[in-house]
Amino acid sequence: MSAVPGRVLVTGAAGDVGSALVHLLAREGTEVIAADQRLDRLDAVVAAAPGTVAALPLDLTQDASIREAAAAIGALPAAPLSLAHCAGITRLARFADSDPADWDLMYQVNQRGPLLVTQLLLPAITAAPGSVVFVASDSARAGAGQEVAYAGTKAALLGAAKSLARELARHRTRVNVVSPGPLEGAMSAAATGTDPAYLDRLLRSIPLRRLGAPAEVADCVAWLLGPGARYITGQTISVSGGITMQ
Repeated sequence: MSAVPGRVLVTGAAGDVGSALVHLLAREGTEVIAADQRLDRLDAVVAAAPGTVAALPLDLTQDASIREAAAAIGALPAAPLSLAHCAGITRLARFADSDPADWDLMYQVNQRGPLLVTQLLLPAITAAPGSVVFVASDSARAGAGQEVAYAGTKAALLGAAKSLARELARHRTRVNVVSPGPLEGAMSAAATGTDPAYLDRLLRSIPLRRLGAPAEVADCVAWLLGPGARYITGQTISVSGGITMQ
């Protein structure tokens, strides 16, 4: 993989996919801004990274935090800027039992926050130009039990990204979506902990019969950010072991 020009802001950098992407980009020589609200975990990600990585506190549920982070990035020396939105949160529950407060939280973290970050950084993104990648979920494309609100927030990213790709094409700024399937890590571990048979059922639903690795999603995100995908915009690519096929 070629290094992504300039710098990349990675939101959700303390998570499974975000941390894998931070390490991949840094290893290839890209300057990375790793953003998250989980500061202890964020510091550990930055300390373990092999290249130039800066930590940035960012709470996607708080507009003030988003604006402060955007201002800090805007104060940096001019350089091409790309965004990789890896932040995401889910609350598994049957829809009949789900809590609207959880809907609001997922909406803020999964959709509204990333869009506000992108809006505030548009001048820097379009100046060079850069690229934007949103990480969604194949739950948004194929559906999944106990994920009605979560899948809805991630599905909203698909439409937003396509519309944004059309708006920003005049600036030669590309916008794409990576849509993971079930992955090794925190989300699958949490679901398995409450339902021991969950993993077996899940694996039977995946044509390749295994969970994905966060690094496999990071590979796709990094490729879309980089020069190898310079003629790709407005697309959603599933990294899901075949759950969604087109």
